[in-house]
Amino acid sequence: MVVSCWQKRHVAARRAVLAVALLGCLAPATLPAQEAPAGQEAGSPAEMLAPVNVTVTVARIRGIDVETAQPVFTMDRAAIRATGLTSLGDIVARMPSAATPEVTPQDTLSSSNDAGGRYANLRNLGAVRTLVLVNGRRWTTSLGGLTDLSTIPVSIVERIEVLKDGASSIYGSDAIGGVVNIITTDRFEGALADVQYGVNGKGDGAQKNGNFTWGRSTERSSLILGASYEDGDTIDDSKRTLTSTAYGPRHPLDGYNMGPYGGITDPRAAGTAGAGAYAADGSWVPNQYVINHGATASGDLANYHPYDVNSTADKYNTQRDMTFRSGSKLRNLFATGRYNLTDDITLRGMANYGVRDTRTQASGYPLQSPTGRAEGLFIDPANAYNPFPGYDTSFFRRTAELPRMIWAKSKVFHADAGVEGTFTLGEHNWNWDVTYAYSEDRASRTTSGNINLVNARKALGATTTIDGQVACADAADRAAGCVPWNILAGPGATPDAVWRYVASTTTAHETTRTNDFIANLTGGLIDLPAGTLRVAGGLEHRQEDGRYVPDPADSAGLTTQLASDPTNGGYIVNEAYLEFDVPLLADLPMAQELAVNASSRYSHYTAFGGRTNNKYSFRWKPFDDLLLRGTYAQGFRAPTVSDLYAGSTESFESFLDPCDSAFGASATDAAVRSRCAAAGVPANYRQVDQSGAQVTSNTGGQNPTAFRAGANPRLKPESSITRTAGLVYSPVYLDGLDMTLDYYKVDIHDVITPILAGDILNFCYVRNDPTYCGRFTRAPNGTITALDETLVNLGSLRTEGYDLGLHYRFPQTRYGEFTLLSDSTYLKDYTQRSSASAEPRQLAGYMNGVQGLYRVRSNLSLDWTWRRFGATWTTRYYSGLKDSCWSSTVECNQPDTLNVISGVSGVSRKGGVAFNDFQFRWMAPWNGSVRVGINNVFGRKGPLYYNVSSAGGGSPPYNPAFDIDRYFYIGYQQRF
Repeated sequence: MVVSCWQKRHVAARRAVLAVALLGCLAPATLPAQEAPAGQEAGSPAEMLAPVNVTVTVARIRGIDVETAQPVFTMDRAAIRATGLTSLGDIVARMPSAATPEVTPQDTLSSSNDAGGRYANLRNLGAVRTLVLVNGRRWTTSLGGLTDLSTIPVSIVERIEVLKDGASSIYGSDAIGGVVNIITTDRFEGALADVQYGVNGKGDGAQKNGNFTWGRSTERSSLILGASYEDGDTIDDSKRTLTSTAYGPRHPLDGYNMGPYGGITDPRAAGTAGAGAYAADGSWVPNQYVINHGATASGDLANYHPYDVNSTADKYNTQRDMTFRSGSKLRNLFATGRYNLTDDITLRGMANYGVRDTRTQASGYPLQSPTGRAEGLFIDPANAYNPFPGYDTSFFRRTAELPRMIWAKSKVFHADAGVEGTFTLGEHNWNWDVTYAYSEDRASRTTSGNINLVNARKALGATTTIDGQVACADAADRAAGCVPWNILAGPGATPDAVWRYVASTTTAHETTRTNDFIANLTGGLIDLPAGTLRVAGGLEHRQEDGRYVPDPADSAGLTTQLASDPTNGGYIVNEAYLEFDVPLLADLPMAQELAVNASSRYSHYTAFGGRTNNKYSFRWKPFDDLLLRGTYAQGFRAPTVSDLYAGSTESFESFLDPCDSAFGASATDAAVRSRCAAAGVPANYRQVDQSGAQVTSNTGGQNPTAFRAGANPRLKPESSITRTAGLVYSPVYLDGLDMTLDYYKVDIHDVITPILAGDILNFCYVRNDPTYCGRFTRAPNGTITALDETLVNLGSLRTEGYDLGLHYRFPQTRYGEFTLLSDSTYLKDYTQRSSASAEPRQLAGYMNGVQGLYRVRSNLSLDWTWRRFGATWTTRYYSGLKDSCWSSTVECNQPDTLNVISGVSGVSRKGGVAFNDFQFRWMAPWNGSVRVGINNVFGRKGPLYYNVSSAGGGSPPYNPAFDIDRYFYIGYQQRF
C-alpha cells in the first residue's frame, strides 16, 4: 500500500494528540477517590454536576462579569432536559433567536455529505455564519464549514451559552451571527445511566436514546468517561396527508412527475404523416405515446396511447416513495480529564469520537434520452422492443421499481490537550493556557438506485434471438452479463437480472482535518481608581485541509447520479488578538459601574491575505437595579475549503421562470415582459417541468436539465458590522424578576453565495440587474438549457431587531415553587441586496426557501417544582408569514401586493401558530428519576408554505421549523 506524505503527516498528528489527550484523561484514574465532605452524600447532584472551569463566551478576560456586557442566552442542564429533545441541534433550534439552518433532516434530495446532521443558525444568517465551540474551542467542521451538533452527546453538556453578537475579534472567522458555546461537565462522581424512548402520534419516527456516564474526582484530579447511543427511525412522506403529495392536501393532483410506464417520442422525420404536427410558429412537434397500462409487448405500437402531459393518468406521485425525515443512528464515546501537576499548573485533555449513519430514500430515477448526457440514450433501431424499428427512438420512463437509497456515514473525531496555570505578577493574578486541538471528519455517501449508463446503452442496444430468447446482439457484451432491457414495459415487467445489470451503486468520500494551536494569557495590568485594568492576549495557528473524492463512475458521467468533480485544498491561518477591559467609574451616584472593553484580532490566511477586526463594548450601571450595555463589532467569514476549491456539481432545481407567460412576472409586469423579449424569449413561452408539462401555478416546477455549481478560488471574505444596545433590569422591589431588552443590527457585505436558479432569473429580469444575466443560456424556444451557480462575492445582507427576555421566580408557596420564563425575538428588518447597484429586497415576514423570517418568535414556559415532583409547560409561538400565491385567484388573499421574492403580483398571508409542550417529572427515592412528556400537545400542524424549497433542506409545503405531529416520550435516569 502506498501512503502519501499528506496522509502520514495527519495520521501522525492525530495519534500524537490522542495520546496526549488520553494521558490527561487517564492520569487521574490511578489516584484514590476523594471522600465526600461531612454531611454530604457521595455522588450527590451538587458534586456530580459541578463544573471546574467557568468558560466565558463573550470575552477572553477572566475575573470580570463580562457576560452582562453583551447579550448572552444560557440554557442549563435542567432546561435542556425539559425540552424532551435528544439532539443539541434540535434544542438550539428551539431558541427564538435561532432559525432553520441550510440543511435540515428533511433534506431528502440533497447530494451533500452534510445531510443528516443538525446545525445551528443564529439571526437567520445561516449555519456557516454561526461559530460552534466546545468549552471555548472550535469543534469539528465539514468541508462546507458546517458543525454537526449531533456529534456532541447531550449527556455531558452542563449548559449552552449563546452569544447573540459578532465575535470575530475574540474567536476569528465565522462568528458573524453569533457563537454557540457548549460547556461540558468536567467534574463527575459516580455513574449515571439515562434512557429515553419517544414516538410520533402516527406511530413512526421513534427515537431511542441511551447514555452512560462514569466519573471519578479527587482533590487534584477528575476523570469522566461517557458513551451515548441514539437511534431515530425514518418518517415517510406517504404516512400523512400533509406530506403524501408534492403540494399538500389542498392540491393533491398537482406535482406529479414522470411515470413508470414507458413513453416514446415519434422519431420519424418532420412532416411525416401521422408522426406529429406543425405548431403555430412553424416548429415541428412530434407525437408522444405511452404504453398501455399492463401491456408488456412494447415493440407493437398498437399497445400505446397518446401521451397527455397535462394529465396525471400516466404520471407518478413520487412522494409515495420518498423519505420525509432521515433515519439515523449515532454512537458517541467521550473522555475528559484534568490533573493538577502543581497548585498552579493543570494538565487537561478531552477526546470525542462519534459515528453517524443516516438513511434516506428517493423515488426511482426519471430516466429519459437526454439523461445519457452528450451521447444521449436511445432504443437501438435493431432492438426487438423498439416500436419504431430502424429508428433511434427517444424514450422516458421512471424506474419506480428501483428507489434510490442513500446511506451516509460520518465519523467525527476531536481531541485536544493542553496545560493551563496561574501565576502572580506584582499584586495581580494571571492565567495562561496552551492547547493543541485536532479535529477530523470522515464522511462517505453510498447511493444505489441510479442507472449505469454504459450498461443501459448495451441493454438498449441491438438484439438477436438465441434459443428462442431475445439476447444482446454483441457476443462480448453477452459474456460480460448484458441482458436486453424491455424498458418501455410497465412496472413489474423488468426481470431482476436486468435491474442487476443496469443498476448503479456508487460511493463518494470526504475528509476534513483541522490542526489548531492556541495560546492565551490574561490578567490584571494596573489598578485604576474604579478597579483593575485587565488584559488578555493570545496567538492561534490553524491549518484546515479537505478533500472530496466522488465515485469515478459518477464523476465521469457514466451514471445518472449527479456528476461532481473532486475537491482538494486547504489553507493556513495565523492569528493574534489583544483585549482590554477598562473600569472607568465605580460606586458613584449614577455610576455604580462604568467600564469599556476593546479587542482586536489580526488574521492572516494563505488563501487571501490578512484581516483586522475590532470590537468595542461598554457596560454602565447607573444604579444596582439597572445595567445598560452596547457593542460595536467588526466581523468576517473566511471562505471555506469547499467555497474555494470544490469541484463543480450538478443539481436539478425547482423554480418559477419570470418569463413564463402565464405565471411568471412577465404575465403582469410590462417591464419584465420587455426584458424577456429583448433576450429572445418568445412571447408565448411556457416553462415546462421534468415531465414535459407546462407549470400550472406560481410554484413553478423542477427543471428537466441539470444546472452546474462550483467553487471560486478568488473569493474574498465576507465582512460585517454588528451593533447592539440593551439593558438588564432586576428591581430590588420585586425579588426574583429579571428583564433583558436588546437591540441588534448586523450588516454583511461581499456575501458569499451560490445564488439559486430562481434568484438568478429574478435578479436579471425582475430586478433588472445585468450582473446575473450572463449566468444562463436559453434555447430558441425559451427553455433554459444551462445555468451557472458558481460562488461569488455579491451584494449585502442586513438584519435588525429586538430580543426581550423575562424571568420571574414567584415567592415560594405551600404548593411548590413556580418560575415563569419568556424569551422573544422581533425581526424589524431583513434586507437583501443582490449587488451594489441593485434595489434592496425587504424579506422580513416572508417564507424564504427553508427559512421562515418570522416577525415574532417567542417561547413562554411555566415551571413548577414541589418536593419530588416537577412539571413544565412551554408554548412556542411563530408569527405568520407571507407566501407565494398558488395562482392569482387561488390561495391569494393579497392579490395586489408585490411578492418581493418572485417578482409576481400576489401574496398569500398566512397566520401564526403556537405549539405547546408538557413534561412531568418525579424524583424516585432510590436516586432515580422519571420524566414523561408530550411535545405539540394539541397536534397543531401550522400553515402550508409553497415557498419552501426542496433544494437544501425542505419538503414542500411543510415548514421544516414546525412540528409534524404530537411527540410522546418517556425517560428514566438512574444514579449509582
